[in-house]
Amino acid sequence: MEPSRVVVAGASGLIGGALVRSLTADGHEVVRLVRRAPRGPDEVRWDPEAGRVDAAGLAGCDAVVNLAGAGVGDHRWTDAYKTRIRESRVRGTTALAEAVAGLDRKPRVFVNGSAVGYYGETGDRAVDEGAPAGEGFLPSVCVAWEGAADPVREAGVRTVFARTGLVVDRHGGAWGRLFPLFKAGLGGRMGDGRQYWSFIALHDEVAALRHLIDSDGLSGPFNLTAPAPLTNREITAAMGRVLRRPTLFAVPAPVLRTVLGEMSGDVLGSARVLPKRLLESGFTFAFPDIEGAIRAAG
Repeated sequence: MEPSRVVVAGASGLIGGALVRSLTADGHEVVRLVRRAPRGPDEVRWDPEAGRVDAAGLAGCDAVVNLAGAGVGDHRWTDAYKTRIRESRVRGTTALAEAVAGLDRKPRVFVNGSAVGYYGETGDRAVDEGAPAGEGFLPSVCVAWEGAADPVREAGVRTVFARTGLVVDRHGGAWGRLFPLFKAGLGGRMGDGRQYWSFIALHDEVAALRHLIDSDGLSGPFNLTAPAPLTNREITAAMGRVLRRPTLFAVPAPVLRTVLGEMSGDVLGSARVLPKRLLESGFTFAFPDIEGAIRAAG
């Protein structure tokens, strides 16, 4: 890919920050969307929840990557926080999509964040991008989040939806909370441990996003997950092996429900999601297995 100008929303997050570092290291010009006053030409002001973006700052961009949204696991799911989770994604995406659609020179690709939460509870049933949306809060958020990109898709810009799984990294996301527990010898399965977790190494997440940006023929939904999802019990055992710590503690389902509230459904639920379209597009995972992904997390 020739050096290009890439706009990134959500650049301060785990995935966005890693993507920015990767693009910058390869000589691309990165423009970050920020909520405060811009401090230089590489920043553009926006207010996603108010639905405002400085469209002039997007001029000349070759690609737009939207990963912005309030953290799903940052707070207990009160009604107010659930509203924030939804609105931060839907309003922000709508504003960005409308701004990009209105540009005289439009980018060649718009990559919009999404999540494997789109599929809801799948149990032991493996699903790929051809599966319908599930039921519940997270599936409804993902459907609305993806739908908010309609203006840019209808304007003829190649639009991709990156349905990301659980990102394995020490410094953020759900796994960022797991590593300290396991290193302290306090790790263990959650509930009965039979629920499937669809994971992806941060390295592969960034590489997959780069692949989706660079590959001109790709559009629509892509599951960004490792090829073989594992159960929570299997992942717990792998964490113990790699970190050389016991995994004797188990958190009973009732305790999780008490502590996490409605969010416990996301922890105890099972999502066995396969990256069918990503593999068919020629993408190769550097860390397809869980032990490799854990070691790559640093």
